[in-house]
Amino acid sequence: MERMSSCADSPYGLLLRALSLIPITHYVMGMVSVLFVMLYNFLEFHIVQDLVSGFRGQRVDLTFNSCSQLYHEVVSKCTLLHGRYMSTPWLSSPHLQTTFLRFFGRPPVFNYRREILNTGDGGIVALDWLARHDVMENEDTGNDEVHQDADTPVVVVIPGLTSDSDSVYIKHLTFYMAKRGWNVVVSNHRGLGDVPLTSDFFYNGGWTEDLRKVVKHIRSRSPDVPLFVVGTSLGANMMVKYLGEDGKDILIDGAAAVCCPWDLLLCNRFIMRNPVQRFYDKALGAGLKRYAMKHQDFFTRLSDWDGIEKARNVREFDTSATCRVGKFDTADIYYRESSCVNYVGRIKVPLLCISALDDPVCTKEALIWDECRVNKNVILATTQHGGHLGYFDGMDAKGVWWVRAVDEFLTVLGSSKLIKRQNKMPDYLRVRPQKSLTNKDPYVGLVKKTDNQAHLDNIPNINKTSVEEQGSETVSTVDSIIFFQKRIMDQF
Repeated sequence: MERMSSCADSPYGLLLRALSLIPITHYVMGMVSVLFVMLYNFLEFHIVQDLVSGFRGQRVDLTFNSCSQLYHEVVSKCTLLHGRYMSTPWLSSPHLQTTFLRFFGRPPVFNYRREILNTGDGGIVALDWLARHDVMENEDTGNDEVHQDADTPVVVVIPGLTSDSDSVYIKHLTFYMAKRGWNVVVSNHRGLGDVPLTSDFFYNGGWTEDLRKVVKHIRSRSPDVPLFVVGTSLGANMMVKYLGEDGKDILIDGAAAVCCPWDLLLCNRFIMRNPVQRFYDKALGAGLKRYAMKHQDFFTRLSDWDGIEKARNVREFDTSATCRVGKFDTADIYYRESSCVNYVGRIKVPLLCISALDDPVCTKEALIWDECRVNKNVILATTQHGGHLGYFDGMDAKGVWWVRAVDEFLTVLGSSKLIKRQNKMPDYLRVRPQKSLTNKDPYVGLVKKTDNQAHLDNIPNINKTSVEEQGSETVSTVDSIIFFQKRIMDQF
């Protein structure tokens, strides 16, 4: 009896008895709370931070040389770069921002005008043009040519890995800038944009020859108008490398790099680091494998097809395909030699770089803080949030902040004394006095979707070299869902 009494009165026995008196609902609530905290941290939510800040967002941080003429004459006049970025409250996670862009990005619908450019080595690239008159309502453009606005500045857009002119974020950018008055052209990478690979080479992260030929082609037609380039994700790496390679001999007047990886080796290490990043790694690898499937004859002949089929991530694909076609001994050598970070110091034209510190694909550890403080031609704008190319804002998530920021920067730059062709800027593109957005409601200035409900048919006739009208068909809700599912994670 004494033993039983002592067992019942032991500290552990008393603790178990006390725990048994707690209602089961309290345990359930506790488990839900723990799971919520784990999920909150795992997906890097910041809704609490937004709530504490009164949903005003965080200021955009600018890194630049204090003697930079680019800052004092251009960036100092950009209200968006001196304001705040507040992400859509129900997308308060870099992973939600990035994934929402792929699933439900709700791109505007319009028709490009296609031009096929021969690269000179047997390859071809598709140039998809969009002009102001293509997106303006109540204008008859049936017989218009792409280059009829001879004095209008041109913006060349370089998509990211496996992306093309039909990618969601590319369509947001091209539509917004065309609506504002630019002539915009998307330079699709070889084998993308529904064109075949016609030479024994496909693009990679450090390949700049195609961009160089595209710029020369456009400059030969429009020698006096301002010419700008906007690179996104891996396309930004290619563009920055091109700027550094050509240095003072560059043929463009300014550029913008959005969500650039900067150091491909460092980003490859980062994307293999934890379960969330490995998800992106596998998704990007799957996109590359789909790209290879479209050109199976090419890859079977020039690369390790068995290795491509077994590839589970980007690195394994690059080892079996990119390195073999591009003549790199290893994937690490490819990443080191193709990274644009080594070329930033040689850039001689105005360059705006926009990156989010919570980018789940391109790590903040690769950002060019010191390089921007040395090179007076480079400005780095960083935001706390935004994800990878997401940057949705407003309660309805229709606006893409970086699109408006790039447009404002190029508009001010085009009206400045930093470029020699500013006298060719049309009146509707010249910068006007703007009110500060610092104390404004963050949900303003959203991009409006076009009322045109025609879907772009991007399949070209590669035997023609002239600009062609693209076919159209009505988009249904089911078609839109299928389109977004097909494009999931294939847009980087």
